[in-house]
Amino acid sequence: MTSQNENEILTRTGPGTPMGELMRQYWIPAAKSDEMTADGDPMRLKLLGEKLIAFRDTSGRVGIMDHRCPHRCASLFFGRNEENGIRCVYHGWKYDVDGNCLDMANVPPHQDFKHKIKVKAYKTAERNGLVWVFMGTQENVPGLPEHEATLVPEEQMMINFKLRECNWLQAIEGDIDTSHLGFLHFGSVGKGNFEGATFRSTVANRAPEYITRETDYGFMYGAHRPAAERPGLINWRLAHFLFPCFSLPPLGALERNVSLRCYVPMDDENTMCVILFKKDNRTPEEWAERNAIAGGDDFHCLPNTTDWKGRFRLQENRENDYMIDREVQRTKSFTGIGGILLQDHAVVESMGGISDRTLEHLAPSDRMITETRRAILRAANAYAKGGTLPAAASDPSAFAGTRGGAFFTEAGADWLEAYDEIMSAAPIGSRIAAE
Repeated sequence: MTSQNENEILTRTGPGTPMGELMRQYWIPAAKSDEMTADGDPMRLKLLGEKLIAFRDTSGRVGIMDHRCPHRCASLFFGRNEENGIRCVYHGWKYDVDGNCLDMANVPPHQDFKHKIKVKAYKTAERNGLVWVFMGTQENVPGLPEHEATLVPEEQMMINFKLRECNWLQAIEGDIDTSHLGFLHFGSVGKGNFEGATFRSTVANRAPEYITRETDYGFMYGAHRPAAERPGLINWRLAHFLFPCFSLPPLGALERNVSLRCYVPMDDENTMCVILFKKDNRTPEEWAERNAIAGGDDFHCLPNTTDWKGRFRLQENRENDYMIDREVQRTKSFTGIGGILLQDHAVVESMGGISDRTLEHLAPSDRMITETRRAILRAANAYAKGGTLPAAASDPSAFAGTRGGAFFTEAGADWLEAYDEIMSAAPIGSRIAAE
């Protein structure tokens, strides 16, 4: 059981908290590149409990900084984005994307001290449609993590942001707990509904066994059961947790599943879910079969607003019970909630802003949950006590060559050897970027 103190460490991500400081030593996604235009409107952005603004300057560079002007603490959200800087409308002080004060417009030149003034600003980088931010303090900042899905050209990828109104941990645990697939998403169907997809095994045997393995970048596990699709073989569904808040869920066949999810804490009770997947990660037949049975991912976003939680909010949400249809639940769908993403949102948000994990009764099927929590706690405590980070924190390549997905082995075969064999034939990591 997770104690109350452990739950506090795992879930609190603001400045000065063990988990918050650990997360700040990694690059995390902050926004979609197309959310900001040169000299366009500044955008409110909340990350790891900090209220920030983001803007793209005249030269195309992205700045992410404290929203408060260091002069009188008026919000730079109301600032003028002009001539490679953001100018506070209160007294005209201006700052570049690095937080340097460029102009103290209301101070005579012989009295200004702009060289002493700086907004707290964070390092940013862009790659293939994503804006990344590094909120740590170390001098030698690592390169962007080489997650396979972020190295694929933007035009080949789908990039979605979705707000989840709950803590980051329960959001990401929805990914690494794949035993829910056979119930939450496919609870009303049998194996006869699937012709050849790997989901046949899931609904034929909803209680697989699990093997876990700690890695340099986090944790991985394999759920295994006799294959309904291929009698005599073993069906494996492999998933990963990657520091500090990434997952690789088994969304399809391993050989095609180029995808990534990141659960970025906005604050302790709100999370931005960043979803990336390669457009051809399933065959058209697999997509059609999945969508017909599971209800697809039919969701709608409300129009964005300018408030701290105004981006990528779902129309179907806790205020309207995710548009649950009880008649559909009785007659067709296990949940009555329309679509896999909405079903995930509903259950993790139903736990409250921060789930009370002292009330849980975990089972062997929760092995990935328990092992991942222990790994996160070890990492957060090690950094808090001695400044020691997981090896992958300074090695962007540690994340390359990893995927979640389904595959088959002979009975008794080594699952890791089978995984490595499939991945060795895949165009992963830097090889994709080079193509």
